[in-house]
Amino acid sequence: MEYLPVEVIGNILSRLGAARDVVIASSTCRKWREAWRNHLHTLTFNSNDWPVYHELTRSRLEIIVTQTIFQTNGLRCLSIIMDDVDEFSAAPVIAWLMYTRETLRQLHYNVRTTPNINILEKCGRQRLEVLALAHNTITGVEPSYQKFPCLRSLSLSYVSISALDLSLFLTACPKVEALNLVSIDIVMSDPQATMEMTSNSLKDIYVEAISLDKIILEADSLEKLHLKDCTLEVFELVSKGSLRLLKIDDVSVIHLDIGESAENLEIVDVSNFTIMWSKFHHMIAKSSKLRRLRLWQVVFDDDDEAVDIETISACFPQLTHLSLSYELRETALHYGSQDSFQLENVTVLELGWTVISDLFSHWVAGLLERCPNLRKLVIYGVVSETKTHEECHTLANFTSFIVRLMRKYSHVDVQFEYE
Repeated sequence: MEYLPVEVIGNILSRLGAARDVVIASSTCRKWREAWRNHLHTLTFNSNDWPVYHELTRSRLEIIVTQTIFQTNGLRCLSIIMDDVDEFSAAPVIAWLMYTRETLRQLHYNVRTTPNINILEKCGRQRLEVLALAHNTITGVEPSYQKFPCLRSLSLSYVSISALDLSLFLTACPKVEALNLVSIDIVMSDPQATMEMTSNSLKDIYVEAISLDKIILEADSLEKLHLKDCTLEVFELVSKGSLRLLKIDDVSVIHLDIGESAENLEIVDVSNFTIMWSKFHHMIAKSSKLRRLRLWQVVFDDDDEAVDIETISACFPQLTHLSLSYELRETALHYGSQDSFQLENVTVLELGWTVISDLFSHWVAGLLERCPNLRKLVIYGVVSETKTHEECHTLANFTSFIVRLMRKYSHVDVQFEYE
């Protein structure tokens, strides 16, 4: 170990991450202490890493963090995750940020302070590339002054910010490519106001647990859109057809419009969502490059609707993965004439039930006939803890049916996932 270059030791210490582990390891010898001071580039203070953090007084904890940070030179990644400890005084936290900001490339900041700190003012106009903020309030964004010229990834969790300030914040980040918004409190001056976001560089957006009337996102380069656990009246995407992935999970939205962005879609993943098949299909019908389609535990707005497998075959010729789970009705068993269509390229088929019935068996058999090149079949089911005799009989019949059916498809790998 004594022959290791001090730069390599610095990399080793940086991989430890947790500040307590770094301090202990650096006490090994003089060379390791030098590596800590001059070649450490990653340091993490996380209240979950060490139970003693919760036992220390606020002032004592502030002293420990201050002493640790001030003994380093050239930190590039700093994480201060103290969301479940007492509020810090603003002064020492400002000192930590000011001391490191010129060399910092990544900042993960979850610190409650009294009074609140304007984090954008302290970290703007530097070379920060990743910024993750949580449990903070952002006000009075001035993009002409609080610029983030190098920022590529922005994450806001449990942050209070106005719709205008969020829009201005994105304007201040001309190179941002990834945006995560989780449980943020959007302050609206007008109850019916629209939240508008515009970015020419944005490629990936994740939005979770947000309730708003209307969101308009203008992002010409967007490739991934993921909405989860949101309640919206309107969501509109204005883009230039670069979208590759659309994922919607447990979202309530009256009007969803991705405009002309569907042409290059490769993955569509929709779960726990109420859809009107005709409108949904129209939205993604031009996605001729679609390779994966997942419609899982979806509910149809019209009781007479079902996923039209023949339409899927016609519109998505490159489809290789198909995953379907929804309440089955007689209409779901309509596949067209005997040789009217095939899902030629589907190699993986995932099918699920919430309530097992004889319809499910016939549905599985019908889909298998339409997938001549299938290699893998996965069946997902929910089995209640308290089963009636009828439920046990239905499950037994299904098991026997699958055993007989798969003799015909011996080349297909069959898996079962029950919960």
